[in-house]
Amino acid sequence: MPARSSSWQLPDQIADVLPSEARHIEELRRLLLDSARSYGYELVTPPLLEHLESLLTGTGEALSLQTFKLVDQLSGRTLGLRADTTPQVARIDAHLLNRAGVTRLCYCGPVVHTRADRPHASREPLQFGAEIYGHAGLEADLEVQGLAIEGLRAAGSGPLQLDMADVRIVNALLAGAAVSPAWQARVHAALAAKDAAELKALLTQPPGLVNRSASGLSALLGLYGDVSVLHEARTVLGDVPGIAQALDELQHLAMHLKAQYPDLTISFDLADLRGYAYYSGIRFAIYGQGEELARGGRYDEVGAVFGRKRPAAGFSLDLKELVSVLAPRPLRPAIRAPWGQEDHLRSAVARLRAEGHTVVCVLPGHEHEVHEFDCDRELIQVAGHWVVQALDRAG
Repeated sequence: MPARSSSWQLPDQIADVLPSEARHIEELRRLLLDSARSYGYELVTPPLLEHLESLLTGTGEALSLQTFKLVDQLSGRTLGLRADTTPQVARIDAHLLNRAGVTRLCYCGPVVHTRADRPHASREPLQFGAEIYGHAGLEADLEVQGLAIEGLRAAGSGPLQLDMADVRIVNALLAGAAVSPAWQARVHAALAAKDAAELKALLTQPPGLVNRSASGLSALLGLYGDVSVLHEARTVLGDVPGIAQALDELQHLAMHLKAQYPDLTISFDLADLRGYAYYSGIRFAIYGQGEELARGGRYDEVGAVFGRKRPAAGFSLDLKELVSVLAPRPLRPAIRAPWGQEDHLRSAVARLRAEGHTVVCVLPGHEHEVHEFDCDRELIQVAGHWVVQALDRAG
């Protein structure tokens, strides 16, 4: 007989979040949002669904391929389920807030991907992010990197490594070359994959690519490591217009971050162009526990499609991915109380909950069940009064 499909089965790489993990995610969500608020970032909540052109204009093919598309039954227009929140926040900054000065915004909500961006990852990440608009200086880059580092440390990430690159380096090497966007995308992919054979084949194809640019692109494959990479890049690439400034800014950020976080490992990979096409300058990734935990950078062009081009820098991370690599958090101690409708008992329970305690009322016949909450105290009646005392676990 043919196998029957199970109505309870979920699509591939889509999963329920069960109590312990959900509690951990919620605690981290609150921690990161509170951390962002302490820096002056204001919370926004964009919709999960938007007109497709609003979600994707100016973001490149990679984001389009990650976006689920459907037809609006009311208007007939094509809608998209967001695969990344940054374009939406840029729209809010440009059209709804429209402030003249600096704007700091943060968010936390689900995004949906047509394909997972790495093996075993979820296609429904819970994306947290923070973005600063209106300041072109490196102070904004330092602020978002510092906020990401401090948030991850507070989450319990352990030692961190910050890896930096700058898309302007490749752009400078390709400036003036008569090459197609499709060819550039293949070059970016070859550089990110450190695929020397593919890159060599590509560099023999396009017309108008000068020898200096071709040799510079080839050299990028070996330009990764500690701060000495920047010195080597100056020797190999320094005479190409625009590259010296990018290298200066990378070195400036590294110097200040190392002074602020002495135990932070800082590295560079000048060929790494992973991420969405809207990055316009410095980009970074933060690693811990052997995994990429956060990604961000500068994207000064992201608001241009909304009619208001503003300097912008920020970062984002997936809370589900983050929780999967962190040690489980201890259960929050709770108070066990008997079930009852007596006024004094109900008042005692209400008072404890108002004070911030978790009080689990044990339903009749379920006195020995223990689930998500670790009850280390109990509410008992002593001389006519309800009082809290340590739970006798041996009993």
